[in-house]
Amino acid sequence: MGEIVLTEDCMRMMSQFEQLTGASSRDCIIDDRNNRIILVVNPGEMGRAIGKKGASIKNAMEVMGKRIEVVEYTSSPEQFIRNCFLPAQVTSLEFEGTDEERIAKVTVREEDRGIAIGKEGKNIFKAKRLAQRQHNIADVKLV
Repeated sequence: MGEIVLTEDCMRMMSQFEQLTGASSRDCIIDDRNNRIILVVNPGEMGRAIGKKGASIKNAMEVMGKRIEVVEYTSSPEQFIRNCFLPAQVTSLEFEGTDEERIAKVTVREEDRGIAIGKEGKNIFKAKRLAQRQHNIADVKLV
């Protein structure tokens, strides 16, 4: 697994998010460039993190003062990368390279390509950072 170093701010945000939503998380990235917090929630905690009609996550965003994005963790690198791109639908995913330089090549539906990339590349940035931190994948490329 990639090197996960949680700063004091990240630990505080994870704790606050858990208090507000009841969902526990295992990783946090504070993305100041896009004014958001990305949290990796534990398996099965996604529903609790979002809440009915998004009430829990909306409340957490208000209290914490930043946009919050959540990705559900899974031990399967393939499924984890698919989770990173939601709501874009991944149609194929291939890994190439050795363990140290493993690259994920992702194909999404043509109509979902803009969603997968995100404004100013923020969604592909999220997938790359999380795949590296959680599954030691060197790069994620949209093909």
